[in-house]
Amino acid sequence: MASLKLSISLDTVDSKKLNFYVNPSLLPNQCSTFSFTSCIHVARAASILCCLTRLKHIRVSRFETEFSNISESNPVDRDTLFSSKNDLVNESKKFVEGQKGRNSKKGIKKNVGFRRNSNEIEREEFFVYNDSGLDVNYSAIKPDLNLERCNSILKRLERSNDGNALRFFEWMGRNGKLERNVTAYRLVLRVLGRREDWDEAEMMVRQANGSGCELNFQVFNTIIYACSKKGFVELGAKWFRLMLEYGARPNVATFGMLMGLYQKSWNVREAEFAFSLMRNFGVVCQSAYSAMITIYTRLNLYDKAEEIIGFLRDDQVILNLENWLVILNAYSQRGKLEEAEQVLVSMQEAGFSPNIVAYNTLITGYGKSLNMDAAQHVFLSIRKVGLEPDEATYRSMIEGWGRADNYREAGWYYKELKQLGFKPNSSNLYTLITLQAKHGDEEGAIRTLDDMLKMRCQHSSIIGTVLQAYERAGRIEKVPLILIGSLYEHVLNDQTSCSILVMAYVKSGLVDDAIKVLGSKKWKDPVFEDSLYHLLICTCKELGDLDNAVKIFSQMPSAENKPNLHIMCTMIDIYSVMRHFTEAETLYLKLKSSGVALDMIGFSIVVRMYVKAGSLKDACSVLEMMEKQKDIIPDIYLFRDMLRIYQKCNMQDKLANLYYRILKSRVTWDQEMYNCVINCCARALPVDELSKIFDQMLRQGFAPNTITFNVMLDVYGKAKLFKKVKKLFEMARTRGLVDVISYNTIISAYGQNKDFKKMSSTVREMQFNGFSVSLEAYNCMLDAYGKEGQMEKFRRVLQRMKESNCASDHYTYNIMINIYGEQKWIDEVAAVLTELKECGLGPDLCSYNTLIKAYGIAGMVEDAVGLIKEMRENGIKPDKITYNNLITASRKNDEFLEAVKWSLWMKQMGM
Repeated sequence: MASLKLSISLDTVDSKKLNFYVNPSLLPNQCSTFSFTSCIHVARAASILCCLTRLKHIRVSRFETEFSNISESNPVDRDTLFSSKNDLVNESKKFVEGQKGRNSKKGIKKNVGFRRNSNEIEREEFFVYNDSGLDVNYSAIKPDLNLERCNSILKRLERSNDGNALRFFEWMGRNGKLERNVTAYRLVLRVLGRREDWDEAEMMVRQANGSGCELNFQVFNTIIYACSKKGFVELGAKWFRLMLEYGARPNVATFGMLMGLYQKSWNVREAEFAFSLMRNFGVVCQSAYSAMITIYTRLNLYDKAEEIIGFLRDDQVILNLENWLVILNAYSQRGKLEEAEQVLVSMQEAGFSPNIVAYNTLITGYGKSLNMDAAQHVFLSIRKVGLEPDEATYRSMIEGWGRADNYREAGWYYKELKQLGFKPNSSNLYTLITLQAKHGDEEGAIRTLDDMLKMRCQHSSIIGTVLQAYERAGRIEKVPLILIGSLYEHVLNDQTSCSILVMAYVKSGLVDDAIKVLGSKKWKDPVFEDSLYHLLICTCKELGDLDNAVKIFSQMPSAENKPNLHIMCTMIDIYSVMRHFTEAETLYLKLKSSGVALDMIGFSIVVRMYVKAGSLKDACSVLEMMEKQKDIIPDIYLFRDMLRIYQKCNMQDKLANLYYRILKSRVTWDQEMYNCVINCCARALPVDELSKIFDQMLRQGFAPNTITFNVMLDVYGKAKLFKKVKKLFEMARTRGLVDVISYNTIISAYGQNKDFKKMSSTVREMQFNGFSVSLEAYNCMLDAYGKEGQMEKFRRVLQRMKESNCASDHYTYNIMINIYGEQKWIDEVAAVLTELKECGLGPDLCSYNTLIKAYGIAGMVEDAVGLIKEMRENGIKPDKITYNNLITASRKNDEFLEAVKWSLWMKQMGM
């Protein structure tokens, strides 16, 4: 077996050991550091070696394009980064050798860049020192000062004081020192970049272009460097495009800075644009390839990442350590671990030594793939190659065993991590808490929480982690056992943590625990407390746990001032659902007496409470109170409730007024609104208006329901618009919305219009289409034939009812009493009355009113008066129709005193 070795930790790069800088942020954040290691057969790697051998290998570092090691106070070195030498473009061996001059301690270069000698030293009389630092002694300089000397002075000022540098730059401009002076413009752009004066910088570029300066990459790199250093992605992209507009050709440093900037923000669009241009220009920037691969890997765009890996081969890029590591990571993240191992073989072929980062990467990859046997093998092979597992190694092993749900192994590595003096990261702690919650190790969880506290994790974060872990495990009831000591004390003192905890308790049905915490809390914030109680009550309501909602409400501290409107309204709604209307009304009256004004939602809840309780009168009184508050604008739901209430109360005027109010409110009508308006306002609006609403409903694409069709059939039928009746009936039948009521409605319409032929044909059609002739249809025919005096047909209908075993209802008996009374067939009336009593129904208010009318026609006034007494004995209260029928009967039979008597009685009763 081939022993594959690689040794560099991205978290602990030592510039004294390597000529290579690696930024950990370049790598995907699946773990705190990269990890990689493997021992595989050489033969297994043969397939990848045949293609990777085409790549050029080198054991030196990449070109430092991110400038992360360059101090702002070291402008001499920064000058070299904007050099136009060819070795910067090609990253040649000449540049690599130049790295040897780097200071081993400071990480900077020696003997390069600007160096003052005896011929270049400025005369000290040119400078003065004041409160702002180094400045120019303008009295000692003359307009004929040569250009080289001016640039030298400007360079010293740029290092010392931005304001003084800008002032001297203006002096140079006034004295004609800026014509074709690219160096001066580049220096002042450096100052403007530090000051983040981007508009002035753009104006300066235009000025330089107009002064005959050649705008090359050095000019734009100055500003792009400032953007890169400060992390301004959009500004960096803007200046890059401006660079292209001016025709300046980007160099290696340009693409290095831009790609590093885009990588920090994971800006894939701009990164792809810059990378594509880099390849079109033929520029080879190793860090740009690494950045592009890293971005794609982080965004799970693995196919594109592998495409960039292919470009490395196609472009014959000399791979540095960073290139190898990002390739390795891309394959590991995707789960292509065999390819990752083969890449490691190629790294060894390139001469790289064993590195713990590579092993950690491979461990992480195996952990994500749940292949912990392979991860364990990799871990054991680390010491065999002369390395020691580091902090990241143990962290990766903990995460891997955690994904595999192996608490024992994860716990062992966690203990080893601590014994070696390493610290777990937040992911390790969450993994361990999750495993302990799932496996029921509350004692271990307490120890883990202690570790979190020792690491000075925020209490709120710890509580959130615990709740998330135990909620996932479905063991939230164990949380009170582990939230002890300072953690519980924090809950009692911090309102945010307290609210998170009690919310978790309530969601899991631990209302008693939540109430205990709320009763022991030490923080004081009445507004926040009300909001928290309201949220808890609403949560119980959404979960359907209404009893717990009541329990929480009953444990609330009494309001010192006015009761909370939102809590009270929510509880009214809850009590209404529970049908505890007395408690609901008590809360409403408490709100009313306290002077708290209801809002629109409050009125909706109270109105629905009274509707559910069957108290429509009280609901109407609440609506009247709402109408007095001009600032209350009902929503579509409250409008529909109002329509239904007024319909049930037969308040036709209210319905008409409400309809026109809805039109003015500009509320957007939906399908239910159209159906509701038509169904409720059928008797309150003119037929033309109803027809207009119905047609508009169809144009809007809404579908009328069966009730709406039947209501419109009734409206058209009563208006004798039988053509519309026929058309509407066909429409309903086409949509499959015709029912028994539809036929009953048409039969009634034809009967009222005395069109007995169509009435009969409709009955036959009803039977033909599979509907039995209903009691309502029989009643319609009885009423129609009886009122026209067609008693023979009237009797045949009664006979058909008996033959079909169709039982009569009150309406049937009342029709018979009325028709027989009109015919003065008093014996038949008596027989019907007897049958009515024998069948168990007994006379209702309408029956008595009809009997009084029949007795009046038959001249039986005393019997009619006797019925009033019988009604009262049977608990039936006479209405206005009763007394009017009695007065009419008395007048027809010349009983005027009796008529006057009952008239006075009506006035006395307020009728």
